[in-house]
Amino acid sequence: MLDQKLYILMISVHGLIRGDDMELGRDADTGGQITYVVELARALGRHGDVAQVDLLTRQIEDSHVSPDYAERIEELGLHARIVRLPCGPRKYLRKELLWPHLDQIVDRCLHYLRQQGRLPDLIHTHYADAGYVGHHLSNLLGIPQIHTGHSLGRPKRERLLASGRKEQTIERQFNLSQRIAAEEDTLIHASLVVTSTWQEIEDQYGMYENTDPRRCRVIPPGTDTSRFSPPGRKPIVPSVQTSIDRFLNEPGKPMILAICRPDTRKNLHGLVQAYGGDKSLQAMANLVIVAGSREDIRDMEDSQRKVMSDMLFDIDRYDLWGKVAIPKHFTGEDVPELYRLATRRRGVFVNPALTEPFGLTLIEAAASGLPIVAPEDGGPRDIIANCRNGLLVNTLNHSDIAAALKEAFVDKKRWRDWSKNGVLNVRRHYTWDAHVAKYLKEVDKLLHKERKRLRRQHAATLHYGQAPMPLAQKVVICDIDNTLLGDEQGLAELLQWLRAHAKTISFGVATGRTVDSAIKVLKKWRVPMPDLLITSVGSEINYWPSLRPDKGWINHIRHQWRRDTLAEVLKEVPGLTLQAAENQREFKLSYLAAPEDMPPLEQLYQYLHQQNLHAKLIYSHEAFLDVLPVRASKGQAVRYLAYKWGLSLKSFLVAGDSGNDEEMLVGDTLGVVVGNHSPELEPLRGLEQIYFASKPYAYGILEGLAHYGFIQADSHGDPHASR
Repeated sequence: MLDQKLYILMISVHGLIRGDDMELGRDADTGGQITYVVELARALGRHGDVAQVDLLTRQIEDSHVSPDYAERIEELGLHARIVRLPCGPRKYLRKELLWPHLDQIVDRCLHYLRQQGRLPDLIHTHYADAGYVGHHLSNLLGIPQIHTGHSLGRPKRERLLASGRKEQTIERQFNLSQRIAAEEDTLIHASLVVTSTWQEIEDQYGMYENTDPRRCRVIPPGTDTSRFSPPGRKPIVPSVQTSIDRFLNEPGKPMILAICRPDTRKNLHGLVQAYGGDKSLQAMANLVIVAGSREDIRDMEDSQRKVMSDMLFDIDRYDLWGKVAIPKHFTGEDVPELYRLATRRRGVFVNPALTEPFGLTLIEAAASGLPIVAPEDGGPRDIIANCRNGLLVNTLNHSDIAAALKEAFVDKKRWRDWSKNGVLNVRRHYTWDAHVAKYLKEVDKLLHKERKRLRRQHAATLHYGQAPMPLAQKVVICDIDNTLLGDEQGLAELLQWLRAHAKTISFGVATGRTVDSAIKVLKKWRVPMPDLLITSVGSEINYWPSLRPDKGWINHIRHQWRRDTLAEVLKEVPGLTLQAAENQREFKLSYLAAPEDMPPLEQLYQYLHQQNLHAKLIYSHEAFLDVLPVRASKGQAVRYLAYKWGLSLKSFLVAGDSGNDEEMLVGDTLGVVVGNHSPELEPLRGLEQIYFASKPYAYGILEGLAHYGFIQADSHGDPHASR
C-alpha cells in the first residue's frame, strides 16, 4: 500500500480537452487520446489512494473554438480537474506548431506548483510534446516521470514514406525530426512507459534506440461502462436516430458503423471501396461513417478536406446514395447512442485503419454489445483475443474487409455470442477501475524504488534537504571561494542556520568553478550539497541531487554564442593566456589575464564587435578573464531562476567577494559583500540593497542575513543566535 495519498500531475499539452461533450474528430489532434486522459484522470481521482489529479493542458482563447477551453480550472469529478495554463499564442494551434512554446509551459507549471504548496509525487505525460515538458519538469523537480506515447513519430514516418510521401514534405508538415528526438530523450529518462499492448512495445517502441522493455508496462485503457452499455429496452435518443436515418432508403437494415477522424491512416477510402465494390454486402447492411463534426468541408484542414472529398467522390462513383450515412454533427454525448443504435439493428463496428496502436472505439463498441471487425496489425489482436467478439482483417485489402463484414452478418447465433462476449469481457479486462488498480500497483513499486535510491544518495553525500525551489519562500546563494569558504567556525554556524530553516529556505552556490570542481571543494569542507549550483561563472545551472542541468537555461544562453570563432579571435589579444582544459566549458572560455598587457575591457568589446562577435567579458581578481554568452552570468542566472520558480528578486539573498559576483549583487536582489572582498567591488559601496559586511567569509554572510531580517525573528538581530 502507498505511504500517503498521491498527488499526480498529468500533462497533455495539445488538443481541445474538456470534461464533457468532447469534440472528438474535430481535427487531427482531438482523437482517442483526449478521451483517454480525461477518463484516466477521473478514474484516478475516484481511488482512495489518490489525493489529487491535475490534468495540465494548454489554455486556448480563440473565437473559432468554444470558450470552455479558456477556463483556467475545470472540475472533472472527485479529486480530479483540468488545469489550463497559457502557452504561446492565445489561438488554437495544431501540435506540430507548439514546439517553440513548450519551454514556456514548463515555467508556467512551476509557478502553478508554487501556488499549490505541494509537489506532485509523479508526473504522467501523454504524447511527445508533453513528454518533452514532463522530462524538463522531472529533471528540475527530481520527480519520476511516467510516459504514454499514444502515437509515435518513427512508425508514423515509416507509414508516410511507404505511402509514397517525400521525406522533405513529411518533415515540413509534421516536424517529425524534433518529435522523434524528444521521444528518444523521454524514453531515456522516463521511469515507466505505459503501453496498451505488447505489440506496441515490440513493433513501435522497438523502433527507438532508447527503449528499455524492462521499464515498459502493458496496462490496457478502460472504458466507462456507465456510458457504454447495450441498448436494453431504453429507446434510442430520437435526434441521434433521425440524424442517421435521413440518409438511408432502408434505415431498418443492419449498420456497418465506423467512427474515426478524417485521416488518411484511418483508411475510410478503403472502407468505402470495400462496401461499394460488393453488391451483396450492400444488400445486407447500410454503411454509417461518423468522421467528426463539420460545417463546411471546404473549411477543413487540407488533409481532412482531401479525405472527405475523396470519400464523397467514391460514394458517387459507386452510386451509394441512400445506402451510406455521413452525418455532419455529432457530439461526444451522442457516440454511446450510436453504438446502441447499431447494436439494436444487429450491426457491426469496423475499424478500417491501416494500423491501430490500440483502438479505444473497439472497446466502446464491445461494451455496447456491438461485434467488431478490426486491423490484424496492432492493438486489436489483444482486444479480440481477450473479448472474443469479432474478426481481424488485412485492412490493406478491400476485398478482405468486405469478406470479413459479410462473415460477421451471416451467422446470427455467432453474432449474438460475439455481442455477449464483448460486454462480459470488457468488464473483465477493460474497465478503468482495473486499469487504475494495476497502474497504482506499478506506481507503488516505482515510488518505493525511488525512495530507496534517494536514501542511498543522501547517505553518500551530506545534504540537509532544503525546501525544494517551488516551495521555498527565500533563497540564499553564495559565491564559494573567499565567501562561503575560508573560516571553518563561521561556515559551521551558517550551515547550522540553513539546517534550522530548511523548510522555507533553499540554498545555492554561484561560482566561477566548474560543477565538478565546485562539488570537490564543497565535499573537502564538508558542506552539505546545495539545492542548486550556478557554476562556470553563471553559464551552467544544475540541481541536486542528480546534478540535472537546467536545459531551459542552456537554450536561453545559446543565443549568438560562437565559441570556436571567439577562441580563434582572442588568440591575437595580448595579455591573455588560455587556462587549462578542465576550466573550459561549452559556454565559457577562461583566460589568465596580465593586467599590464591586456587591453581595457571596453577596447576588447570593440574588437569583438568589429569581428561581428557577441560575448560577455567577466574580469575578476585582477587576474582572470571569463568569456561567456551575452545572456550568461551569475546575475542573469539568478534572475532567470527568480522568473522560472516564481519568486521575486527580493527573495534572493546573494553574497560574494569579487568582480564576477557584481552582476548578481546589483539590482533588486539582497546583496551582501563580505568583509574580505576584492577592491573591484568598492564602487558598489553605498548602493541600495548592497550591504557591505564588516566580517569576512561566512560570518559576513550571517551578518548580511541579520541585516536583511532573515534571522531577526529568531535571534533579535544576533546573527549567532542559532548556535
